Amino acid sequence: MSGPSNRSKTFPLKVIKKDESREPFDPAKLRAGLEKACYKRPVSTEQIESIVRPVESEVYGNHFGEVPVTVLGELVMQYLKAIDQVAYVRFASVYRAFKDVSAFVNEVEPMLAEHKQRNGRAPQVNRG
Repeated sequence: MSGPSNRSKTFPLKVIKKDESREPFDPAKLRAGLEKACYKRPVSTEQIESIVRPVESEVYGNHFGEVPVTVLGELVMQYLKAIDQVAYVRFASVYRAFKDVSAFVNEVEPMLAEHKQRNGRAPQVNRG
């Protein structure tokens, strides 16, 4: 089977960063960012890999030569949100670099509304 690792040797992929600089796409860097977001969360190594592999496949399958960092970040957040919402918020806070509390609240409010709709009430917050 020819997976992303075979293709990456033949067709190196560059990530276009927010400052327009470019660096080689590195799944290990993606994995490290996910591990930080998932620190002390009930997220297994296998679950992290279940994000890294499809993101890697998708970027190699849909982008030739270069991929914007925004595409990578949005893909990761899409997968991470389904696995652990706290890790998702952690990742989003770094990726989106919230400028103030209201930007952070705007990110979290849809998740709270979805939780309330599913469970009939807002989630309990442990304040102690």
